[in-house]
Amino acid sequence: MDFFPFFLSFIFIILHLLGQRFVQGEVDIQRHHHHHKEPITKLFVFGDSYADTGNIKRGFAPSWKHPYGVTFPGKPAGRFSDGRVLTDYIAKYLKVKSPASYRIRKHLAPHHLKNGMSFAFGGTGVFETLNPGPNMTTQINFFQKAIQDKVFTASDIRKSVALVSVAGNDYTRYTVTNGSIQGLPSFILSVVNQTIRNVIRIKELGVKKVIISNLQPVGCLPSVTASSSFKECNETSNNLLVAYHNTLLTEAVTKLNQQLNDNSSLPFIVLDLYDSFMSVLKHPSTHNIKNELEPCCVGVSSKYFCGSVVEKVKKYTVCENPKSAFFWDLVHPTDAGWRAVYTRLRITNAFKEIHY
Repeated sequence: MDFFPFFLSFIFIILHLLGQRFVQGEVDIQRHHHHHKEPITKLFVFGDSYADTGNIKRGFAPSWKHPYGVTFPGKPAGRFSDGRVLTDYIAKYLKVKSPASYRIRKHLAPHHLKNGMSFAFGGTGVFETLNPGPNMTTQINFFQKAIQDKVFTASDIRKSVALVSVAGNDYTRYTVTNGSIQGLPSFILSVVNQTIRNVIRIKELGVKKVIISNLQPVGCLPSVTASSSFKECNETSNNLLVAYHNTLLTEAVTKLNQQLNDNSSLPFIVLDLYDSFMSVLKHPSTHNIKNELEPCCVGVSSKYFCGSVVEKVKKYTVCENPKSAFFWDLVHPTDAGWRAVYTRLRITNAFKEIHY
């Protein structure tokens, strides 16, 4: 997931499109009013590498190669980190175990599915991306099929929460494919509109609440800050691309909740990754983090990445203490990074709404 710098001329294109309205979806949302608190027993996950806990097959991603997983569970397990990812921390908050990966569902006994299921695949987006994994529409198809096959009952779904993670792979494909930012604001609008259609569909399948992450500060990712020797974020990317996406997403989700008119609960919740990431990056010492922008694991040159091995020779280096770094590789946080983000998220009013 490589992000390109965005130029100030982008402002004028954005301003031109600020008045555009969102497509809220063509499906009427069923209005389930739960005025009593029901226990949440399952977590269903859709999205990309920020949420993937092992859906990509071995050999198809660095997440299955050493040193990924060195902190948790002690070996590569398909997570794009040295340890836990966003899914694991959301599950912790819900007091359930991390849900099983969709990829291994046929090899699991029914009791292994009692915590839900993760349909998230690293590198994917709401549309087709540069990676071959199933986009979010297809992931929801998998979920619907599991319901139709009675893998999960109506009661299971009613007591569940869904996590939707969109970390920017759609924008990577757009910039790589088009070679410029021409038309990007319109594309951002289409990404948000499709995300809204997706979350409406998940809710229609009976899920109690849907949590949607906004975009993290992509201008602070090591893939971008490498140009400044990992010294500073690219504020142009953060203030334009990310701010526009997040504004549209928040407004669209607010409208959805207003349409439901359920004063007892918020069916759709925006998880503010941007604010949480920035809070940690601006005050790293609060979370015992010393290296906030420099990745812990990095290729020895631009042609190699974390986990690269050529003729049995490691082509990457790993920092001495991953627990002191926020980023694990060029895109993904460390276990410590995600824990710090989770600590920030827990105190937000929106996050507290998950349980109600």
